[in-house]
Amino acid sequence: MNKAQLIDAIAEKAGLTKADSKKALEAFVETVGEALKGGDKVALVGFGSFSVSERSARSGRNPQTGKTITIPAKKVVKFKAGAELAEKC
Repeated sequence: MNKAQLIDAIAEKAGLTKADSKKALEAFVETVGEALKGGDKVALVGFGSFSVSERSARSGRNPQTGKTITIPAKKVVKFKAGAELAEKC
């Protein structure tokens, strides 16, 4: 499912217009992003939780040249599915 299909599904299930569904989805994504950027964890009971984790620097290999390179440390977003969502899969 892509973003457009998700917007259509939200509009149909919630009885909203596609424009309102798109605004709601974009607001959700923006709000979660801002919370994560601020260092907060976002937990939605039954759905899952979003958090930020730090990856330490590590060495890797350039597949074209075979040369060893250093991959810098960075922050990554993690999602852990809640029990109700996991049961549906």
